[in-house]
Amino acid sequence: MDDDKKYGDQKVESWVIDKVDQWRDHYNANYEQKFDEYYRLWRGIWSVEDKTRDSERSRLISPALQQAVESSVAEVEEATFGRGKWFDIRDDRLDQSKEDIAYLREQLSEDFQFTKTRKAVAECILNAAVFGTGVGEIVLEEVKEMKPATQPVMDGAMKAVGVTTQDRVVVKLRPILPQNFLIDPVATSIEDALGVAIDEFVPKHQVEIGIQNGIYRDVDLESAITDSDIEADKELTSFDEDKVRLTKYYGLIPRSLYNRAVMEEDDDELSKTVKPEEDEEEEKGYIEVIIVIANGDKLLKIEENPYMMQDRPVVAFPWDIVPSRFWGRGICEKGYNSQKALDAELRARIDALALTVHPMIAMDASRMPRGAKLEVRPGKTILTNGNPSEILQPFKFGNLDQVTFAQAGELQKMVQMATGAIDAAGIPGTINGDAAAGAVSMSMGAIIKRHKRTLINFQESFLIPMIEKTAWRYMQFDPDNYPVSDYKFLPSSSLGVIAREYEVTQLVQLLQTLGQDSPMYPMLVSAVIDNMGLSNREEIMAQMKQASEPNPEAQQAQQQQMQMQQEMAAAQLQLVQAQAMEAQARAQKYQVEAQLEPQVVQAKMAAALSTNLQAGNADDAEFAKRAKIAELMLKEEDMKSNERIATMQVSSKNRQP
Repeated sequence: MDDDKKYGDQKVESWVIDKVDQWRDHYNANYEQKFDEYYRLWRGIWSVEDKTRDSERSRLISPALQQAVESSVAEVEEATFGRGKWFDIRDDRLDQSKEDIAYLREQLSEDFQFTKTRKAVAECILNAAVFGTGVGEIVLEEVKEMKPATQPVMDGAMKAVGVTTQDRVVVKLRPILPQNFLIDPVATSIEDALGVAIDEFVPKHQVEIGIQNGIYRDVDLESAITDSDIEADKELTSFDEDKVRLTKYYGLIPRSLYNRAVMEEDDDELSKTVKPEEDEEEEKGYIEVIIVIANGDKLLKIEENPYMMQDRPVVAFPWDIVPSRFWGRGICEKGYNSQKALDAELRARIDALALTVHPMIAMDASRMPRGAKLEVRPGKTILTNGNPSEILQPFKFGNLDQVTFAQAGELQKMVQMATGAIDAAGIPGTINGDAAAGAVSMSMGAIIKRHKRTLINFQESFLIPMIEKTAWRYMQFDPDNYPVSDYKFLPSSSLGVIAREYEVTQLVQLLQTLGQDSPMYPMLVSAVIDNMGLSNREEIMAQMKQASEPNPEAQQAQQQQMQMQQEMAAAQLQLVQAQAMEAQARAQKYQVEAQLEPQVVQAKMAAALSTNLQAGNADDAEFAKRAKIAELMLKEEDMKSNERIATMQVSSKNRQP
């Protein structure tokens, strides 16, 4: 077969180690020196390679890059964990039941707290800031979970207090140093690579315990020879004893090599009876496996990928993306050049300061006593043959130039500009000394945008896959505690402390503009408290929510009061209407009486005209006189009646509701 011709008698462990060595050579040629220097600059460790000139004596390392790393890491950590709830799980649209996802969310939260996942994630974020890429391994461990147990004894009269132990599988996130992580150089992600490898030293007893528990093959272990390339800290001296070089490989291998390794392991007689054509068909292609090798030649474990989603148990994210590259660009790389220039300037100033404070001394050796030590120290007595001022002469180099101090400040600003980190002395000082609110807001906005980019990389490439892989492992290997299989994950992340302060400033300005009488005021106050980093923020928010909600008893009393007010208003309306109807009836009566009054007057006048009158001329004249007076009186009474009618009509209209 072609595979037999290609690989011959090559074993799977040698094939894996060859790949790992090739990837290690690529790493050493392109990243090893850079990563080592980034690590030293972050730790503040001086090395002989840092000397810019042979006469340099100072070993000072500026903390500017350290501060940039710490502030940037703190910002991302605050953005991730600042609100307490740092992830969420949403159900898919097709699922009708939502209770299983709620259970999964709560159970995962408890297990993350039990395995200290937040601490592991924080270390991965730190590695990404220093080296450019954060890497973590998803591992399964069997632990004994202890729970308190109380049992009644002696017919329930007494209780025995104790604990119960239960074996269960837990999923942990293990941070991996980039020096110990190897990947196919042409790959841009873990999923696209042929494979990935974790190459590191582990205590010998851990491997022996794995052999004892049946996790690894039973092989003879020897202590590994120290290799500085995979040491976590090359500055520290290490012991060669009780240490094993463990290489974990997650990826694809030729199927023929896998089948050969399994046959050698199991010595399965049935595999020897397979027909050649069937064997040839099974030997083609690649297979996804997990391989563990000790000291480069001892095969401890080989198995087909056991995970139900066939995913690789490694997650990684870049601090900043480098196009077409797996390794990202971190804080140390961004501020490297400015940091090196700042260190060179500071060390030169310190050396110059030493020459100024402790100048060199020129001595006339011919006029010095024989055997005298040519050294200068406080309190030393120097014997001379002649005038000491003529024999001893200090070399004066002058004072330090003050320009160097301003130059150091500018170089420090360059570090901050390159990394996007905040000045420890405060934001206003970084904007040409302008402390105006507008300038601060503009600076804050730029910083927030830069951190949002890192947050997106972290969430999409690290946080979401880590939660998914963890949930999948629990569902597969711990179904008792995770009886769910329907899931869709969406981690929640908020803005960091910088963004919150920026938002709080804007919200406070808006509050001052609107005033307390505005209906938007309570909502804005709630938003201000929600964005502040208060330890009792949740309690304050709960109290505000409770205060904003009406009391049921008070609400009921208010409703009763409103009902009584409505009833009183209705009664008053009915009373006013009755009074209006009574007034209208009275007005109609008066109108009728006023209309009839002229007729009554006429009748009375007619009677008065005819009273005490007899026939004759004299009486006729008296009648005519009386008639004239009566007519005038009748007109006057008619005018008064019309005025009364008009007045009553107007009064009746005014009384109507």
